[in-house]
Amino acid sequence: MKRTYLNMKKIGVLLSIGLLALTTYFLWESDVIGSHPVDFNAEIRPILNKKCITCHGGVKRSGEFSLLFRSEALGVNESGKRAIVPGSVDESEMIHRITHDDPEVRMPPEGDPLTQEEINLLTQWIEEGAKWEDHWAYIKPEPIEPPETQAEWGDNQIDQFILNRLEEENLQPSSPADKATLLRRLSLDLTGLPPTEEELDHFLANTSADAYEEEVDRLLASPRYGERWASMWMDLARYADSKGYEADRGRSIWQYRDWLIKAFNDDKPFDEFTIEQLAGDLLLKPTDEQLIATAFHRNTMNNDEGGTDDEEFRVAAVIDRVNTSWDVWQATTMACVQCHSHPYDPIRHEDYYKSYAFFNNTADEDVASESPNLKTFKQEADRQSLEQVKNWVIEHTASADVKLEKAQQFVNLVKVSEPKIHGHSFDKIQKGTLDGYKRLTIEDGGHNRVPDVPLSGADQILFHYSAGSSKPQVEIRLDSLEGRLLTRWNMQNTEGFQTVAVPIPATEGRHDLYLKFKSPGQKGYLCTIEWILLNEALPGENQAGYEQVNQQLFHLINSPEVIETPVMIEKADGYRRKTYVFERGNWMVHGEEVQPGLPQAWNAMPDGAPQNRLGFARWLVSKDNPLTARVTVNRFWAQLFGTGIVETIEDFGTQGFATSHPELLDWLAQQFMYEHAWSIKKLLKQMVMSAAYRQSSKASQKLLAVDPDNRLLARGPRVRLNAEQVRDQALAVSGLLSDKMYGPSVMPPQPEGIWQVVYNGMSWETSEGEDKYRRALYTYWRRTSPYPSMIAFDGPSREFCVTRRIDTNTPLQALVTLNDPVYMEAAHGLAQRMQEAEHLEGQLKRGYKLAMLKEIEAEKLQDLQKLYHETRLQLEAQPEAVKQVAGEDNVELAVLTVVANVILNLDEFITKS
Repeated sequence: MKRTYLNMKKIGVLLSIGLLALTTYFLWESDVIGSHPVDFNAEIRPILNKKCITCHGGVKRSGEFSLLFRSEALGVNESGKRAIVPGSVDESEMIHRITHDDPEVRMPPEGDPLTQEEINLLTQWIEEGAKWEDHWAYIKPEPIEPPETQAEWGDNQIDQFILNRLEEENLQPSSPADKATLLRRLSLDLTGLPPTEEELDHFLANTSADAYEEEVDRLLASPRYGERWASMWMDLARYADSKGYEADRGRSIWQYRDWLIKAFNDDKPFDEFTIEQLAGDLLLKPTDEQLIATAFHRNTMNNDEGGTDDEEFRVAAVIDRVNTSWDVWQATTMACVQCHSHPYDPIRHEDYYKSYAFFNNTADEDVASESPNLKTFKQEADRQSLEQVKNWVIEHTASADVKLEKAQQFVNLVKVSEPKIHGHSFDKIQKGTLDGYKRLTIEDGGHNRVPDVPLSGADQILFHYSAGSSKPQVEIRLDSLEGRLLTRWNMQNTEGFQTVAVPIPATEGRHDLYLKFKSPGQKGYLCTIEWILLNEALPGENQAGYEQVNQQLFHLINSPEVIETPVMIEKADGYRRKTYVFERGNWMVHGEEVQPGLPQAWNAMPDGAPQNRLGFARWLVSKDNPLTARVTVNRFWAQLFGTGIVETIEDFGTQGFATSHPELLDWLAQQFMYEHAWSIKKLLKQMVMSAAYRQSSKASQKLLAVDPDNRLLARGPRVRLNAEQVRDQALAVSGLLSDKMYGPSVMPPQPEGIWQVVYNGMSWETSEGEDKYRRALYTYWRRTSPYPSMIAFDGPSREFCVTRRIDTNTPLQALVTLNDPVYMEAAHGLAQRMQEAEHLEGQLKRGYKLAMLKEIEAEKLQDLQKLYHETRLQLEAQPEAVKQVAGEDNVELAVLTVVANVILNLDEFITKS
């Protein structure tokens, strides 16, 4: 009995130990497995991106292990093992390596080891099957309903999303901003300018429930609206009035800026806005305006420096177009993929060149003329002549089916003159050379080859050339120097460059053309050829009036009375390029040939879509595209609220910041596409009508501690104005701002010695009259030396696309607004407006109210009075300083100018609050 008792006692102890062990095991399992399934995007991807993917991604694949794609992550590695075996932690080498005791073996090899919580999450994830999810940004947004909230607050559905998040954080929204502050905020946001006194008085006096909405509608209808948003888009378009690189010569592309302003003012739907800029030339019967829109991608830099390889810089321009398109519409850092697969996002190296293929067949070639250029005729007579040429072609084209098409070909010949073969394509040059502009300069007895020319359908060659008095004879032969003679032609002397037609017999197929030059008795330089072009002659040669119309045609081709704007033109069949992967991004080392295409992580091209820029543009604005609407609404949100719903406006990839309100972002994207039909004005109205936007920007210390960056939007936006707005506001309140719109860029005053010009005869010629005081977006923008006050306030050089300006706060900014000639003139203008009041206190109050649109506080008034009296004492003792400040011998005006200058430098003046 005793032994039985002892045995029973042992069994009890063992059972207790077993239960304890089992309990411990389940407790451990509960920590590892967790009470809910693991969320790959929220919990696993951040660990992989932070601790693993640097060595196991698109750039480095240590041990042949990559975490960029699921198929790669589950594959067999260099060791012969699998790092991840779904459902089996024991067989998953990853878990063994991240938990190993030996620091030489444990992963990651550098930096801190994974925390126990991270290990537990990865373990649970593998046990649950290692389910893989696409990054949220690559998943099409689905319809979503605004959340129900407890409190009654808000003016539209946006507020339900904002309030729901505030309730989660136990926060309350702020009270509404006062009417004056709200109107200033709204006006600066929608038009880039402050309201006038009259506009403010009208709003303050309007007590109707719709008063605010009336102001919103008025500002959206203002022509100033288009200028404000064009200014924003010009950063994305890298708009500049110069070509960039060393010489940085001037470029005439201001008609694109005009198009941009009109597009915003007309509320052109964003899908059309996108398609016209990326592929307007590929639309059926494109208008001049649609061609000008394509200058978006002719804002790339062009290298005029002698001795450079034009193909290298053409390639650089195409690369820039690829990167910019993905930056602007997809917030995707595609530039990472030029040399290797993306280190963090599911984009393979070859995907970059599939995108490159969309843009690789445009006619521009990094030539000094920036061809192709769209010619816009200045003279009405020339416009009428072009119409007469068009009508002649229609009348004298036999086939009714092609009459209009043939007529358009001749219109295009006049307006863009493509497809050209430029001098840098000529080879086997003897007794000749390519000059600094890559034009063929030839001597007596010289010759060259134009390789692989498609001659089918051509019966004349257009030569764009310059020649002196030698009148050289040119022979054109097929396939060799002694090949079949196509034609023999005597050049005539010219004044500058001109285009002439040389008839040739009909010839089928592709051939090399050999050009031989001779001029008996003339030695040395004979002529310079910039380009040749093969085409059909004007129809109706034997008809009465032919010679007159043909002369009109070539008068138009050679007319100097034109505005030339660089545009995108797709190369014709027979001239198209092939696209290859660049090995390690080197444009000189070609890998396999690729066709236009998209990364697999995105939706496919629509069925039947053309595999060119037009198809790509339509894909971007397809409602199946997961990113375009999200990226766009986020960009406009950031302009209004200071920060995007996704703070990294430029990066929606896995390394971008998390969304502060993911449901709101998707809801806005759906609204933009479906409810607003891509209308930017409707989108902006929806945002500014929200109670969230209309909150006061005042913040308690508690709120600043909880949400210093205002990501939760428990208060209104408070951000510094951008460079253009700082300048425009100063001119506006001073009464100097011009309301003139459109046209070429202007040169307002800037300090002497700013431009350092090499190989370039340009100089800064300060504009006269009202052009000195035009809005900042019209300021001449030279890439190597941008307008200095813009740069001080974080304006970009626009050498490349900038999707987000990073605001800084430096002493240089105060020095600019205190000393720059423009701001001194603005202060002088404001001082003159202050003198409209009768006494000093009234003048100071008026100056402050003109600037800030509200009454001045007593303490600030005392400070200005003190400044006034101290300044007066100083200036009365310095007569020369009075003239320098006031421009005349007027102490009172000089003192008020100094005071006005201080008002224009107040933090609250250059801040939207």
